[in-house]
Amino acid sequence: MATASARHILVETEEACQDLKDQIEKGQDFGAVAAEFSSCPSGKSGGALGTFSPGQMVKEFDEVVFSGDLGKVHGPVKTQFGYHLIEITQRVD
Repeated sequence: MATASARHILVETEEACQDLKDQIEKGQDFGAVAAEFSSCPSGKSGGALGTFSPGQMVKEFDEVVFSGDLGKVHGPVKTQFGYHLIEITQRVD
């Protein structure tokens, strides 16, 4: 079965999410941005979510993690929780 590891940043608005993505693309550290701005408890660990399988995360999140490019910051991705930036750190198909 496929598995993946990812980190994410969760914020309330698409605008805030895009602003953080711009900062990361200009050189800010993803983990540091997650620790400062993410509303998810995982922010304290740089946004790390550990390893998970398809179906363990919400559909919109899974679609990105199990099809997107590794090491790239994806988003804003809207889910029922808010807007995410997602960085896929590892995937095994």
